[in-house]
Amino acid sequence: MAKAKRAANKGNTNKTKQEEHLDPFFTKKRIGKFFGFGFVLLSLFLTVAFLSYFFTWKQDQDKVLEASWQLIFNRDLQIANHLGNLGALFGHLFFFDLFGIASFLVIAIFGAFGINLVSGKKVLKAGIITMHALFLIIWISTFSGFLLGGNAFPFAGGLGLNLSGWLAGIIGRIGLGILLAFSGGIYAYYFIGRPEFIMHFGRLFQLKSKSTEEEIEEESFEKVMYDLDGNKIEPNKDPFTHRKDETFEPIEQHNEIDLSMEEDNDDKEPFLIKKAEKTLEVSEPELKSNNDTSVSETEEVELDIEKVKEEKIESSNEVAHKGIDTVYDPTLDLPGYKFPTLDLLEDHGEGEIQINKDELEQNKNQIIETLSNYNIKISKIKATVGPTVTLYEIVPAPGVRISKIKNLEDDVALSLAALGIRIIAPIPGKGTIGIEVPNEKKSTVSMKYMLASEKFRNSKMQLPMAIGKTITNEIYITDLAKMPHLLMAGATGQGKSVGLNAILVSLLYWCHPSELKFVLVDPKKVELNIYKAIEKHYLAKLPGEDEPIITDTKKVIHTLNALCIEMDERYDLLKNANVRNLSEYNKKFKSRKLNPLKGHRYLPFIVLVIDEFADLMMTAGKEVEMPIARLAQLARAIGIHLVIATQRPSVNIITGVIKANFPGRMAFKVTSKVDSRTILDASGADQLIGRGDLLLSINGNIVRLQCPFVDTPEVDEIVKFIGDQKGYEEAFLLPEYIDPKDESNKLGDDPLEDIDPMFEEAARLIVQHQQGSTSLIQRRMKLGYNRAGRIMDQLEAAGIVGPNAGSKARDVYIPDEYELERFLQQMQEGV
Repeated sequence: MAKAKRAANKGNTNKTKQEEHLDPFFTKKRIGKFFGFGFVLLSLFLTVAFLSYFFTWKQDQDKVLEASWQLIFNRDLQIANHLGNLGALFGHLFFFDLFGIASFLVIAIFGAFGINLVSGKKVLKAGIITMHALFLIIWISTFSGFLLGGNAFPFAGGLGLNLSGWLAGIIGRIGLGILLAFSGGIYAYYFIGRPEFIMHFGRLFQLKSKSTEEEIEEESFEKVMYDLDGNKIEPNKDPFTHRKDETFEPIEQHNEIDLSMEEDNDDKEPFLIKKAEKTLEVSEPELKSNNDTSVSETEEVELDIEKVKEEKIESSNEVAHKGIDTVYDPTLDLPGYKFPTLDLLEDHGEGEIQINKDELEQNKNQIIETLSNYNIKISKIKATVGPTVTLYEIVPAPGVRISKIKNLEDDVALSLAALGIRIIAPIPGKGTIGIEVPNEKKSTVSMKYMLASEKFRNSKMQLPMAIGKTITNEIYITDLAKMPHLLMAGATGQGKSVGLNAILVSLLYWCHPSELKFVLVDPKKVELNIYKAIEKHYLAKLPGEDEPIITDTKKVIHTLNALCIEMDERYDLLKNANVRNLSEYNKKFKSRKLNPLKGHRYLPFIVLVIDEFADLMMTAGKEVEMPIARLAQLARAIGIHLVIATQRPSVNIITGVIKANFPGRMAFKVTSKVDSRTILDASGADQLIGRGDLLLSINGNIVRLQCPFVDTPEVDEIVKFIGDQKGYEEAFLLPEYIDPKDESNKLGDDPLEDIDPMFEEAARLIVQHQQGSTSLIQRRMKLGYNRAGRIMDQLEAAGIVGPNAGSKARDVYIPDEYELERFLQQMQEGV
């Protein structure tokens, strides 16, 4: 019976071979054999050429050197090499110019790859052979050059001589000898001297020492695999795979197969039975596993609903600021300041997510049905309900390609009749595929709930921002100080302005006015105008400006350049204090280890917020881009952080220079995939559902969040609460930027021609502090930067301070106030 089946199977094989003649000629297999034959012929050609060259190089060398590559086309020269001009040329190239006698190992490389390609199998370990050959080529040619020197040819080629000479010039001939001996000894020990070398060499040709019993056992098993069901079975195919309408009786089939083969192989019976039993033990669990993991069309997949996490909420109405007790407390500048209370915010939701099991079950069935229509089966599905979307995590059956599921994004959206479907294949850190489906009833995330959470209250961050809730209902807090800059984008009405307010409100509830200053830029003039009430508490502006919110493009340019000046001054302070960042500097200043008389001061965080950045780029372009790029590159360490928002995340607005320095990206819903890739370097923002649904990317890690809702009346109440309290005398003044294009800023030829009325007071201040700093005069005397600069020029002309020293303070030539009074009296008498 088995013989009849084998005969029939043989007929099928012959039929298949006849059908192969109908296949295209240039198949992948034939192309591989074509290259294989080429490599084999090349190795044979090089063998003959090298052997011939080894004995004929003296006759041919002068001709080859004279003709070079033109030798190929010159038929008049008499060449002694048995392979003619080409053989002499290749022999000269490899022996004279390159490797010398080690060139024979090149043949082994070509031969190994050629034999493998011709046979279609890995007969030889070509990679290992190449590794050994390359090492030996370098080592033998270098050793020959070292040992024989100028008489090394033909044992060492030009490469060996040059390499040995170069190494000898660096480490000397003794050092080179030690290096060659050491490397050769290590190689010989690991690949020649050890007893495993014979087995290692055998593995190059995939040879294994087998006993007669193992060979008989393997041969019998191959017959069992062939005769198990009467048909030929592929080596990697499960021998116990059966049709659905057949019953599986493994023991009877094995016994029947054993008996049928016993007629032809009486001497191999014990080994055949032994192998069949082993196959049965291995195959039964595999069948069971495959039946369990795959899902049939009638089998029901249970939906595992993950329990929604609930954050701990504290009942206190105040968000206690977590300060550090130090000798100097900057918050004492405003000792009566009170942080805003939570009752200023409204409850826009209970904070709890209502789970609709019917909706989840319906979506689950739709997902399974849609995937099954494309022959994609899943073994497990789990739902995680978030405030806006629900994440369905699926585990596909074995053998399902992830890309196949990813391409069904539009089909799943069509079956669920929902917008904003997003497939994450795979979910980072998990062995699952995620399908995000919007909820029919969306939950609003309240800002009050976020700020009242234990996670925000007990945060150890310096600038915590309550960004929103994740799909797992967790409150997401991130630190702007570590981010360190944030780029925001979103179409009109998708929640970008609410996101800006959420960031600003988070910082107002956390930081004391002495610890944080905002620079607010609003080209639209209406989005951030509400914050002008906290001018004397939290805002920074240019000297002499009336409006704390910057709306004019020219003033924006001046402000950005003033921030660059502030950045440079802060770096000078950090350098003088021998610290690397703002936290270390302020900690040292609080401990009274830095002298204020030498210009040191407490440095608050400065957060630059720009809304409608596209309008600035259209009107100012490079004048805005360059200072922003400079701040983004350098300002992190000294506590200046940027938050930039735009409606149009196109490449001409968010340029490569800006984008490269903003690791934090926040994308609300945008209109196209191109915009999504511009802001996030990934698609997905175009598939959001709007109304605060966002993707946050920090250093390439993307998370989906629902932004907390804070309404304009709530922000108005918060800034009114802060603005009604006692603040500083004026807003935090930035250094004044002198526009080089402004003719009014240029000084006359003689600075002492019109001495400023505050000249003497400024001179006493400079001598007292022994620091010639324009910013010192500006801060202590409450002067604008232009006037302070003119006074400094007059002090230089009078001989009180030295010339400008760049970023360093000017030298003070008068040691004390007594000498200064004498100097000023002489000036008056001279006048």
